[in-house]
Amino acid sequence: MSQENEYTPPKVWTWEKESGGKFASTNRPVAGPTHDKELPVGKHPFQLYSLATPNGVKAGVMFEELLALGHKDAEYDAWLIDIGEGDQFGSGFVEVNPNSKIPALMDHTTTPPTRVFESGSILLYLAEKFGVFLPRDHATRTETMNWLFWQMGSAPYLGGGFGHFYSYAPVNIEYAIDRYTMEVKRQLDVLDRRLAETRYLAGDEYSIADIANWSWYGQLVLGEAYDAAEFLQVQEYENVQRWAKEIAGRPAVKRGRMVNRTSGEPETQLHERHDASDFEHKTQYKRG
Repeated sequence: MSQENEYTPPKVWTWEKESGGKFASTNRPVAGPTHDKELPVGKHPFQLYSLATPNGVKAGVMFEELLALGHKDAEYDAWLIDIGEGDQFGSGFVEVNPNSKIPALMDHTTTPPTRVFESGSILLYLAEKFGVFLPRDHATRTETMNWLFWQMGSAPYLGGGFGHFYSYAPVNIEYAIDRYTMEVKRQLDVLDRRLAETRYLAGDEYSIADIANWSWYGQLVLGEAYDAAEFLQVQEYENVQRWAKEIAGRPAVKRGRMVNRTSGEPETQLHERHDASDFEHKTQYKRG
C-alpha cells in the first residue's frame, strides 16, 4: 500500500460523513429511534420482527422446528423489518430491542408481554419454554451452551469482519480481508475438527447450538453467504459440509430459512409469515 493511501486517525474522532458501503445510510454512532412507528401485532402468541439474515434465520428455523414437533403454542407471526430502509430504528422496534438489531421477539403468553432480543437469547428462551433442543443431561447441556456461545462470540468476525470487508466495503482493503479470511478459516477448522468427532455440535442430539451455527457457518459452506465459497475453499471442511447438508435437508429448516427472506429466487422468499399455509400461498410484503 502506498503512503498516500494510508489513513491516519485523528486525535478525536467525529462523525462528519457516511462511511460508505452498502449499509452506510443506516450506520450511526448513537442509539435510539429515528422516527415514530408502532409495530404490528398479529393473532398468534409470538410476534417475531426480523429479516432473514443469518441471525434472523435462527429464529425462523427455531419456530418451524417447534411447530414440526407439534408444539401448537409456538404459533407465530413474522413481520418483516427492512434494515436497508431503517425499520430497526422505528420507535416500536427500539422498545423491543434497544440495540436496534434483528431479530426481536414479543411473547404475549405472559402478562405483561415479554420482550426477547439477541438471536442467542431467543433460541435459549424458546428452548427452555418448550423443553426441546436443549439437552437435560448436565454434560450435554453444557456442551450445547459452549457451542451456542462460541457462535455468538465468533460470528461477528465472519459477518461484520469478513463479510463486510469482502462483500460490502466501498474499497477492498488487503489487510482487512486477509485478517478476517484467516480468522474465518480458523473458525471453520474448529468446527470441522469438532464435527469429525460427533454428528452434531453437542453430540448425537440436534440442538440450538446447531441452529445457531448452521445459520452462519452452514449457509456459508453451502455457498449461500457472501458469494465466498470458492474464495474460502469451503470444500476443505468435509465434516462441516456433511453437517451443513444434513441440517439443510430438514423440512423445518427449509421453511424457517424462507421466513422474512427478501433476496434470492422468488420461491425461496416468504416476506411475512402468519400461518403455515403461507408457505404454499406466499404473502408478499408491500411498503407503504
